[in-house]
Amino acid sequence: MSNKPVTDALKAILADTYTLQLKTQNYHWNVEGPLFHSLHVMFEEQYNELFGAVDTLAERLRALGEKAPGSYSEFAKLTKLKEAKGDADDFEMVKDLYLSNQQLSEHLKKALEKAEKAEDASTADLFTQRITVHDKAAWMLRATLAPEQRKKLAA
Repeated sequence: MSNKPVTDALKAILADTYTLQLKTQNYHWNVEGPLFHSLHVMFEEQYNELFGAVDTLAERLRALGEKAPGSYSEFAKLTKLKEAKGDADDFEMVKDLYLSNQQLSEHLKKALEKAEKAEDASTADLFTQRITVHDKAAWMLRATLAPEQRKKLAA
């Protein structure tokens, strides 16, 4: 029942998603500045969505007959995302979350190819849905910034 390339990709996506959820929640708690309220609310919406996604991804692994990783040390080995920056200002938080959502979307696109190659339509559908979520989150984060700040996102 299990397909190792697909389940390995699922484990990595689960770790990335958990890491992004924790980072987003950290920034929700610690954001300050003129955009405090709007960022605080947006970060909360995003980390709540990610919390549900973690469960969905883990349950897909279980449906494929694999154990889901569930510890910080396992996630640290599997994730490609960096942890939250402890001293980030509001712009750095938005930039970090924007880049992390884009990075996770790219990881999902590679994972999607593996699921499609394995003819695992359910996992491919899950990955496609997650790509949509992360692309939207990146757009919303980018859109909160002034035009001159948007230019700094790639820097």
